[in-house]
Parts: sequence; C-alpha cells; structure tokens
Amino acid sequence: MYSNKHIIKISYPIFLSLLAQNIIQVIDTAFLGRVGEVELGASALAGIFYIGIFTLGFGYSMGSQILIGRRNGEKNYHEISDIVVQGVLVLIPAAIILIPIMGYISESWLPLLFESKEITAAVNDYLDIRFYGLVFAFVNSMFRAFYIGIAGTKILSLNAVVMALTNVLFDYLLIFGNFGFPEMGIAGAALASVISEFVSTLFFIIFTWRTVDLDKYGFKKIKIHLAVVKQVLSISVFMMIQYLLSIFVWMLFFVFIEKLGERPLAISNIVRSFYTILILPAQALSSSTNTMVSNTIGAGRHHEVLKLLGRISKISISITGVIMVLVSLFPRVLIQIYTNDPILINETVPPMYVLITLLPIFSVGSIMFHAVSGTGNTKTALIFELFTLTFYLSYMWWIIVYLQSSVALCWTSEHVYWFFLLLSSFFYLKFGKWQNKKI
Repeated sequence: MYSNKHIIKISYPIFLSLLAQNIIQVIDTAFLGRVGEVELGASALAGIFYIGIFTLGFGYSMGSQILIGRRNGEKNYHEISDIVVQGVLVLIPAAIILIPIMGYISESWLPLLFESKEITAAVNDYLDIRFYGLVFAFVNSMFRAFYIGIAGTKILSLNAVVMALTNVLFDYLLIFGNFGFPEMGIAGAALASVISEFVSTLFFIIFTWRTVDLDKYGFKKIKIHLAVVKQVLSISVFMMIQYLLSIFVWMLFFVFIEKLGERPLAISNIVRSFYTILILPAQALSSSTNTMVSNTIGAGRHHEVLKLLGRISKISISITGVIMVLVSLFPRVLIQIYTNDPILINETVPPMYVLITLLPIFSVGSIMFHAVSGTGNTKTALIFELFTLTFYLSYMWWIIVYLQSSVALCWTSEHVYWFFLLLSSFFYLKFGKWQNKKI
C-alpha cells in the first residue's frame, strides 16, 4: 500500500514538471497582456487549438504510460523499451504529417469561427509557427510516459526547469525584440515555445543515455514490434478520442466567449491561466494516480485500489483548501501579474471567485477519472467523457450564447463538467467490474 509520503514522493516531481510547463503559459500570457488585449485573447484560442492537436500524441503516450506502469508492477522491466520505442516511431511520423494539415485547417477553417478579424490574424500568426513544435512535444510525451510509468519522476522536475528557463529567455527576446532580436509579438511567443520543446527533447535524450539502466529496461535490444503498437492503441485510442473531444469542446467555450467581445475573451484568458496553475497539485496527484493504480493492479493488489484513492483524495483536498484561502485573500494582487489595467482587473475578480469554488470538485474528480483510465478501462472512461460533454456543451451554449451571461456565470460551465465526471467515475470505481481487466 502506498503511504502518504510515497504518494507525495511520486507526485511532487510531476507537480514541479507541470508547474514549469504551465509557467510557460503564464509568462506568455503576462508578456502578451502587455502587448494588447487582442494578443491576450488570441493566445488563449490559439493555445487551446494547439493543445487539442497535441492531445492526439498525448493520448497515445498516456496509453503507453498505463502499460508501462502495469509492466513495472509485474516486474517485466525488459518489455518496457518496446513500448517506449514503438511510441516514438509512431508519433514522429504522425507529427510530421499533422503539421501541414493543421496549417491548412488553421488558415482556412478557423477564421469562420471568430467574429474579430484582428483575433483571427493573431491566432494564425501564432499557429503558423507553433505547429512545428509537435515533433518535439510528441517525443517528450513518450519520455514523460516512461519516467512516470516506472515512478522515476525526479527527472521531470529538472527537465521542466530547463524548459521554462529557455522559454522565458526567448519570450523576452522575441516578443519585444530585445538585444537585437526581431520584434515578433505573438509569433515570438510561439517560436519561444518551439525552441523550449526542442531543448526539452535534447535534455531527455542526454539524461536517459547517461543515467538510465538501459539493459534493465531492454533499450539495448531495440526492434520494430507492431504487436506492441496494436496493444498500446487498444488502450490509448479511446484516450486520444477522449482528450480530443474534451479539448475541442473546451475551445468552443472560448469561441462562444469571443462572440461576447474582446474584453470578455481577455478576462477569460486570464482566468484560464490561473485555472491551469491552481489545479496543478491535484493534476500532479491525478497523473500519479494513473500510475499507482496500474502498478497496484499489476502487483495483484486490486483490493487496495479504493483505499489508495481515498488517501490521494484527502491529500488533494487538503492542498486545494490552502490554495483556495490564499487566492481568495489576494485576487487583485495576482491578477496584476497579467495586466495593469484597473478596469480589466476589477472585471476579472468575480470569475476568479467562481473559479475558486470549482477547485474542490476538480481535486477529487480528476483523481477518480484518472483512476478509471489507470485500471485499463479507457473505453469506459471515453463513455463517461461523452456523457459528461453532452451536459457540459448544452449548459455552455445556454449560459453563454443564449443568455449572454456575465463572464463569471459563464465559468460555472466547468462546475457542470467536473461534477458529472466525478459522479460517473466514483460510481464505476465503487460498484463496477474493473478488477480483472487484462492489458
């Protein structure tokens, strides 16, 4: 049984990794907030569209992570290299194919979604460059799957720091054109992100080559193994669809908000940036839940899973409670990270308070939902996602498009999403038949 100390030991490096990655988004948003409201709002739409495409590779890597965790729990270490290597061989060609396809879609189809021509132009300026980072982002996702799957998460912290520092440096140089570099605005933020992904890949390769026991995990006998690809896809294809649908509907949230005006979109981007930071502890615990559940089942200790989830949930709720208190005391101080405009700051405070009330639901819901995937029942997780998105999209359309509510009320859509996901996942783990799933 995992102790609280062990849970935190596994989750803490994942948290630092996620923190550094999301600090990149915070810095992008903070820099672009000084450029203008159009760039601030456009970065949200462009970023979510990019993440939507990235989830195809991320979904595959998550399926790989579950399988790596199961093999690690079974102590079949030598089979792990096949999973990692086949993943890289699949994802690199996929990224190369996706780059021109997504470029065409962003130029031809995305303008149909937006009211503002300025926002449309800024979104395309960002995506024209950002898509080239898919190759490195996909490879990095496989490295993360490997290290999380074997519970060797310490490297993720180091990698994330290197990635964040690289991004900060090139954001400063390329967005504003400092030290003789071209002033690229939102396109500079995209290029900085691509460079940081490339540096991250180099770091993973060098670190793995120098520190990992390559013999133990079978990396010295690399071969093409299509049966492994098929096995991973049997798990990950449902996660790929699930993540893609989730991000697509999440993007619709911002598309609907954009129709309310550039100011509501700018406010929502600030709230989105806080959202990604405030949920990081729960998100890190959720990622480790995926691996711990898979390892526990692989070791034949199915009966310990529910107790494990209860323990992780208590840790998550406790940390979230502290975050809620701190943010509720100093919302305006935090918002000033993104903008100096007093009107924009005042209008961002109400949706910030709405966001705070979401955190407890997320902190437990994300753990339960990741646990469902950790059992290997990713098809069931997809069904839950489809069920939840039906309510989420309906409520979102009603509250934003039909009622044209305030930004604060629009953000209650997230409460609907995580409530239904928490409910369906909890009842499945409590009463469903998941214990004997073989992967």
